[in-house]
Amino acid sequence: MNIPARLIPLLDQFDWARERLGNRLAGPVVDSGNGTDVEAPALTDEEYLWEPVPDCWSVRRHSAGPGPGATVLTGAGEWGRDTAPSPHPSPPPFTTLAWRLSHLSELLALRADHTAGNHSLTRDDHRVAGDAAGALADFDASATAWRAALLGADDAALDTVGYSTYPYGSDPEDPFLDIVWWVNQELLHHGAEIALLRDLYRVRGALA
Repeated sequence: MNIPARLIPLLDQFDWARERLGNRLAGPVVDSGNGTDVEAPALTDEEYLWEPVPDCWSVRRHSAGPGPGATVLTGAGEWGRDTAPSPHPSPPPFTTLAWRLSHLSELLALRADHTAGNHSLTRDDHRVAGDAAGALADFDASATAWRAALLGADDAALDTVGYSTYPYGSDPEDPFLDIVWWVNQELLHHGAEIALLRDLYRVRGALA
């Protein structure tokens, strides 16, 4: 199908951010931004769950219960992600790489469903991975589903308020084009946070 002209730059941005984050996590190299390859070791389970400061929010086994300041572990399966109902703690808790990657995967998967799927998935339906390999696979699958949902949107859909019925954001009140932009900035800013956490993990011995 023909991709609406307004969607093309946002789709290109999404593809680039997705590829760069995926390579930053899985390695063996990532584009520095100017075409130079930089070494990027594959994410390990230890790094995935690393808590660089006390009282982090992370992903945990449901059997262990939520972490400090959290009241709920959201997600299906053995693992869940720390959260609390609104109003959230202030200042916000520091979140681990696992928390941020799980959050990204969830919002992509759920928005894909509420755009081009059954419009029924909730946070409690989304499987939270407790290991690095599972998290990377989940991110790839979720990003693929969201991209497929974007390719199903024509020009009229981009202007349609509530084209996405995702219940945890402003999607039901906003034109779909605004939602596409918002998802891109979520991927960009959380991707940057994840990259910084990888850098901090690499030099963690020098921080002591």
